[in-house]
Amino acid sequence: MGHLVGKDVFRRLGRKLDGLEIRVPWNEKLHAVLKELYSAEEAELIVRMPYGLSTVQEIERASGQESATVLRLLGEMTRKGLVMDLWLGGEYRYTPSPMIVGLFEFTLMRVGPDLNTREWARLLHDYMDEAFCEANWGDGSCFSIFRTLPHEEALRQAECAEILDYDKASALIAGTKRFSIGLCSCRHEMLHLGEKSCDTPLESCTQFGYAAEMMIRNGLGREVGRREMKEHFARSRDLGLVLTADNVRKNMRFVCHCCSCCCYLLRGISRHGFTGIILTSGYIAGITREKCSGCGLCAQACPINAIAMVAADTRSPKRKQDAVIDTAICLGCGVCALKCPSGACRLTSREQRVITPESTFERVMLHSLEKGTLQNLLFDNPARIDQTFLRFFTGAFLRLPPVKRALLSDSLRSVFLATVKGGVRRQGRGWALEL
Repeated sequence: MGHLVGKDVFRRLGRKLDGLEIRVPWNEKLHAVLKELYSAEEAELIVRMPYGLSTVQEIERASGQESATVLRLLGEMTRKGLVMDLWLGGEYRYTPSPMIVGLFEFTLMRVGPDLNTREWARLLHDYMDEAFCEANWGDGSCFSIFRTLPHEEALRQAECAEILDYDKASALIAGTKRFSIGLCSCRHEMLHLGEKSCDTPLESCTQFGYAAEMMIRNGLGREVGRREMKEHFARSRDLGLVLTADNVRKNMRFVCHCCSCCCYLLRGISRHGFTGIILTSGYIAGITREKCSGCGLCAQACPINAIAMVAADTRSPKRKQDAVIDTAICLGCGVCALKCPSGACRLTSREQRVITPESTFERVMLHSLEKGTLQNLLFDNPARIDQTFLRFFTGAFLRLPPVKRALLSDSLRSVFLATVKGGVRRQGRGWALEL
């Protein structure tokens, strides 16, 4: 009986996590992950606590547990990255960590003695397979947690004056007061699986602002100054790493420094074709034929194999090969241009506008609507019967394809977001809009 009860709490935990921003389909692999990372007591609290950011008092009421127990469990889980704690509205607020960005990254960013990292890496790698990608990015997703941040040095000269601040790593660093650097979860996983083939350092994941504060507070990141952060980005430029950023225009939380051999996201694109995992930058690679020598360095550098070398036109006697860019999948990262010795390969503005949510609040709303879990954030208290009914009714309505398409469309998206923001303010939760 104890075995059945234990499995039941982890099954309920799986359903709870599946109701967050990233879908987590249930199978025995997920059960193994959850059983390894959470105690039954921790799992029970996650199941009972609200879906969204909540105070200790709100979690006490929702869970029916005493304050001392709630505080102890929250303290243990924030240090393990199972729960995120953010200082908002003058107090700490807590929310369950989603699988990405959250459970996967924080688990493999932990440092210290007596950690079962090798087993965690194996279990997470086994679960986050092609089926997991299919559940999250296999339906032609328009919104993502991640976007590409272009290397500024890769832009054509004419584009440099027009690049917006949210597309510039230099502006992000200049406008942020607190920084941290932690282990790259993907490289750490590959290291423990015996599959890390590059020399890229493990410590490379960067966090900013309130996210950096959370990482430093919980021992998941090392605090650094502005100068070291600038040097860190310069190193990534020299190594030809892709800058994969938080998909927002303000209060950006993180930038990953990704290599094609280890990065889960880049491998999802290049090996499995899930191009919606990372949204493109507002730029795209282009070749000036008159300057191109046909050396092929751009194709070698491309992290997702978006550049092919083909036999050169017979009218081009100076080179034997031409670089052909697959514009349908090019991320606009600029890594190819950084390796081009002649300056022929550079980033230029895309013709089609790339939509970047203004804030984390907007991104979470849009992404959750697309994934069919928005109702859990709108009515987030699992202890209230009225909210359980509203989650069921609203979820069924929002999942209707015509409704979802309409709310995500260019014509209604801003109206939808304004309506949700108004409701949040009326509930006295305006602090959420600060994210």
